[in-house]
Amino acid sequence: MIKALPRVMRLMMLGLLMVFAAAQPAAAQSILRDTETEALFRDASAPLITAAGLDPKNVNVVLIQDGEINAFVATGQTVYIHTGLLTAADNIGELQGVIAHELGHVAGGHSIRMSEGISSAGKLNIATVLLGALAMAAGAGEAGMGIMALGQQVAMGNFLSFTRAQESSADLAGAKYLSGAGISGKGSLSFFKKLNQQEYRLAIYAKDSYDRTHPLSSERIQSLEQIYQKDPAWNRPYDPKLEARFERVKAKLIGFLNPKLATTRFPSSDQSIPAHYARAYAYHVGAYPETALNEADALLKADPHDPYFLELKGQILLESGRPADAIAPLREAVDGSGRSPLIASMLGHALVATEKPENLKEAKEVLKAAVARDNDNPFAWYQLGTIYGREGDQARAALAMAESKNLEGEPKLALASAQLAMRGIPSGSPDYLRAQDIAMVARAELAKTDKRYREKKTK
Repeated sequence: MIKALPRVMRLMMLGLLMVFAAAQPAAAQSILRDTETEALFRDASAPLITAAGLDPKNVNVVLIQDGEINAFVATGQTVYIHTGLLTAADNIGELQGVIAHELGHVAGGHSIRMSEGISSAGKLNIATVLLGALAMAAGAGEAGMGIMALGQQVAMGNFLSFTRAQESSADLAGAKYLSGAGISGKGSLSFFKKLNQQEYRLAIYAKDSYDRTHPLSSERIQSLEQIYQKDPAWNRPYDPKLEARFERVKAKLIGFLNPKLATTRFPSSDQSIPAHYARAYAYHVGAYPETALNEADALLKADPHDPYFLELKGQILLESGRPADAIAPLREAVDGSGRSPLIASMLGHALVATEKPENLKEAKEVLKAAVARDNDNPFAWYQLGTIYGREGDQARAALAMAESKNLEGEPKLALASAQLAMRGIPSGSPDYLRAQDIAMVARAELAKTDKRYREKKTK
């Protein structure tokens, strides 16, 4: 029996891993940040967040670069929208329907309660794996394997039932939030129908959702249709201003991610704002700066003071090697966008890239203001570090580098830079304490995988 214990433990761990793996969200993806897109998400979601009884200041809607048509809530009050979903949505109502559903997960605390489902399934799986392993150790090999297989099947079934219940709950909550915000549920229904069509394309013909994490889209449509059609907002049109902004954001995203598709979907004969937007980004990504500038100028002809059109022109000029020319449109874009930290960091970059000493003072002021308003901007910290380095302040250049690498998830470089900063910054000063904090966080992160850092931490 003693010799059989290691095998028992291995089987138990395998069973646990199988259950736990089913509960994990997709691997970490790249977050795409764009001022105009974030403003659209904020304004489109605000009435829904309020209807959910949450504070719009505490809820974020974030864009993830992933072609899958999906959205999710991992932890906290952040809704993640895949780029594949945003480009697949046909109107602002479909996007708001998805956000409303995900807010149902947030308000219901589903990411926290997920551990309950994992724990319940895990306990059942442990018991059956242990019984099966003991049976195998006693010589009943086939019976033991059968017990374990049955236990894993039942545990997984329980877990899938748990997640389907959460999804159904989020569907109903989302319908309630749309109603509370006075937004038609037509977009939500049309998006579920889109998912239903995708299930057929993928040959998912299941008659029920027993072995799925989500209810079938056909089931969801059936349960929601009557709710939405009875709602007073059913025939209410979408906000035309939000719809126009949605079309712009979707077009620029297509141009950025898929230039070939952009030029096909938006041919030169299409002179609409979204078409110019899509082609401008497509030509810029494809390294045709003059053609991209022509499209940006066409946008500015339609609205000379639109901050996002000005940002686009400044970006094209900056990234095509004309930083001095980029400064004027970026300055106006910063002012017109309400001092957007992301656009300000681009202006700071342009000022630094001119390599003119007289521009460093403005660049420093712009970048310090940007990180003060949005600390989660590694590029702004990197540019600020460049300025400190040119000024000969190597300690604060190292601190800025530590900030940047900490945000980029590079703890080894963050730790080294923070330690270098602490050697040149007066002990006890705010900058010294900040460097100390970064070093502590980086060392704790490194300790998860490297024994040497665990030993240093305990000394």
